[in-house]
Amino acid sequence: MTAIKHALQRDIFTPNDERLLSIVNVCKAGKKKRNCFLCATVTTERPVQVNVVKVKKSDKGDFYKRQTAWALRDLAVVDAKDAVKESPEFDLHFDKVYKWVASSTVEKNTFISCIWKLNQRYLRKKIDFINVSSQLLEESVPSGENQSVAGGDEEVVDEYQELNAREEQDIEIMMEGCEYAISNAEAFAEKLSRELQVLDGANIQSIMASEKQVNILMKLLDEALKEVDQIELKLSSYEEMLQSVKEQMDQISESNHLIHLSNTNNVKLLSEIEFLVNHMDLAKGHIKALQEGDLTSSRGIEACTNAADALLQCMNVALRPGHDMLHAVKQQQQRFSDLREQFARRLASHLNSVFVQQGHDQSSTLAQHSAELTLPNHHPFHRDLLRYAKLMEWLKNTDYGKYEGLTKNYMDYLSRLYEREIKDFFEVAKIKMTGTTREGKKFATLPRKESAVKQETESLHGSSGKLTGSTSSLNKLSVQSSGNRRSQSSSLLDMGNMSASDLDVADRTKFDKIFEQVLSELEPLCLAEQDFISKFFKLQQHQSTSGTTTNEVEEMDGVALSRSYPSGVPQTVSSEKDMIRQMMTKIFRCIEPELNNLIALGDKIDSFNSLYMLVKMSHHVWTAQNVDPASFLSTTLGNVLVTVKRNFDKCISNQMKQMDEVKISKKSKVGILPFVAEFEEFAALAESIFKNAERRGDLDKAYIKLIRAVFVSVEKVANESQKTPRDVVMMENFHHIFATLSRLKISCLEAEKKEAKQKYTDHLQSYVIYSLGQPLEKLNHFFEGVEARVAQGIREEEVSYQLAFNKQELRKVIKEYPGKEVKKGLDNLYKKVDKHLCEEENLLQVVWHSMQDEFIRQYKHFEGLIARCYPGSGITMEFTIQDILDYCSSIAQSH
Repeated sequence: MTAIKHALQRDIFTPNDERLLSIVNVCKAGKKKRNCFLCATVTTERPVQVNVVKVKKSDKGDFYKRQTAWALRDLAVVDAKDAVKESPEFDLHFDKVYKWVASSTVEKNTFISCIWKLNQRYLRKKIDFINVSSQLLEESVPSGENQSVAGGDEEVVDEYQELNAREEQDIEIMMEGCEYAISNAEAFAEKLSRELQVLDGANIQSIMASEKQVNILMKLLDEALKEVDQIELKLSSYEEMLQSVKEQMDQISESNHLIHLSNTNNVKLLSEIEFLVNHMDLAKGHIKALQEGDLTSSRGIEACTNAADALLQCMNVALRPGHDMLHAVKQQQQRFSDLREQFARRLASHLNSVFVQQGHDQSSTLAQHSAELTLPNHHPFHRDLLRYAKLMEWLKNTDYGKYEGLTKNYMDYLSRLYEREIKDFFEVAKIKMTGTTREGKKFATLPRKESAVKQETESLHGSSGKLTGSTSSLNKLSVQSSGNRRSQSSSLLDMGNMSASDLDVADRTKFDKIFEQVLSELEPLCLAEQDFISKFFKLQQHQSTSGTTTNEVEEMDGVALSRSYPSGVPQTVSSEKDMIRQMMTKIFRCIEPELNNLIALGDKIDSFNSLYMLVKMSHHVWTAQNVDPASFLSTTLGNVLVTVKRNFDKCISNQMKQMDEVKISKKSKVGILPFVAEFEEFAALAESIFKNAERRGDLDKAYIKLIRAVFVSVEKVANESQKTPRDVVMMENFHHIFATLSRLKISCLEAEKKEAKQKYTDHLQSYVIYSLGQPLEKLNHFFEGVEARVAQGIREEEVSYQLAFNKQELRKVIKEYPGKEVKKGLDNLYKKVDKHLCEEENLLQVVWHSMQDEFIRQYKHFEGLIARCYPGSGITMEFTIQDILDYCSSIAQSH
């Protein structure tokens, strides 16, 4: 290795002014072994540059060539892989990581040691050495075969020191003072050596001359030491004296600290005692009020309320840490708990007795309202109980069990009271609706047949002046009034109830007023009770925090019930509103069944009452939902509205069913069909009821269903009619429908009105043509032959030369229809039309006028053919248009 090092120095580094300091034989890790050398070098010129050079032996020959060089300052990390176990592998981190495997561990260690020294000297420890033994870094002498070469070079590096600027300046001054400093360096060096010897001698003489002064200085130092010893003795005595004073001062300081601590503790103790006394001491007056306070007088209730609030404040005081462990505090808390329990029990007992007493007092007033359609006023009861509202809030916050018990007892007592009041109220309403006494009112609850028999019996004996809507009595009435057209046919509204014509308008108005009064009495009653519950039981009734409101629409049997659910409202608000609704539902659980019974009775009395009820109920539901969409009243009325809407739909469906089942007499003419007349009555009544109503859309839908059913049924009856021609049935009934729709001006039925008019016109024309037929039959056949010849290509003026259609044949046919025969035929036709048409619709003159126009049209047609086909013949009909007009006029006047 030494020979290789000298060869590399001579051939590669000396020409480049570099000195080789260390060398290691390596190969790349993990690859096929191709040996090379890593060399650590320094330049001989200033400034010194340190490099790591990779040298490779040439494949041809024994010479070496320089392959790669890295500046040592670019080296970041030297990784020896393992600091404990010897390994020939190591990594050098330049611009990338180079992994090497040394030929021996000794060479690797020598090379790393050299790098470390160069780093210490030139780079000021910039390189990181990892996994390198600290012992290796501390040793500066390398081992192995290249010890002498590497060591000598490293010593040279270590002995060399660069001159600083001051030293360079002194040397220049010295050299300037000697003329031969450069030309004769040996003489200059010898001169400098002689001057150095002179200076050394002068230094020695100076040291020997100062010995006396040194002795004097030593003597002075000995005296100073003696003085120091004396001072130390005095300081020791002073220290002993001060030690006793210090102990006394420490005792005084400790005593003062204890006094201060005691005062601080006393102040804190006083503060705690004052806090407990101020916050946990209940006045004797409050205690007496809680134990013996009068709960019947306003002053006593106010005193009890103030005492209960003071007790609650004492019980809810926020105790400081440790207070709950004090015996006095525990004793006071127990006393407060006993007072709270005692007063809560006394308050609950008193309020229960008030609830019971109110029930008895209110029951005694029911007799006053039994004959009137009014509900008792609960305002005085609510006013008296609201005095206890604050105490109820206190009870809710302190003893929820008793609060809940009071709530339940209130609902039980009041539900029974309201049930009696409401049932009596609805009983009066039913009596006023049916016009019967209380005894007669019981019949409404009997089965249909039994009720009908009972009422018929009363009717026969004159005990009742009004019908209540039974099927038997209605049929009996129909038999008695057989002369009436409505009684001869199947009534559209005869669905187990009275027909509309049999129910006086005054009775319908009375029913409407009674139903409105029932709803008007129930609304303030429910609202007043709900307001009282929210105030007395301290339940949140209205939304108090801002939040968006989501509207939902529930569709039940075509009834849209809008309900709002507030979002962003605290859960407690929602739960308390639910509690109000639950309480109202239990207290007024009889309202919905009673309303449904009343609605069923009204529907039984007259099915048209469902129109009145739908309008009234819709208005009240709309009003209630504007106040509070989620209230009990809104929900209950909404549910009842569903029932009313079902009855309304049932009324429409039954009318359509009656249309489908209608039967006509085979022996008499049809005329205006019953269900057409009933639709007119229904529409007129509905328009008067639904004027400006909120539920106009329901009526419009019913109109569409009914009118389509009427159209279908009219056509069905017309097709089945045997006595009356089909066109007459269609013409009369659609004329009646058109007149009805034109008079009522129902906007949703404009299309049906136009359709009815078109059907009337079409069937009028069809009937006229069918009935008129061919009044001049032979003449008509003759001219049909003429038209056929013309159609075959014969010119019109040449038709008269045809044997069958010559002038003689034409005169012969015309003579068969003198004016007398024509008038006779028209008279028979008028009688036939009069027999077909009904008097109610009064269409005879309209039909007769249309027949006259049609006959004149045929006459003009014949005259035109004679003029064109027989020109100049002078042949004319034996009667004129004026004769036709006179015939028709005289026939119409004679009948």
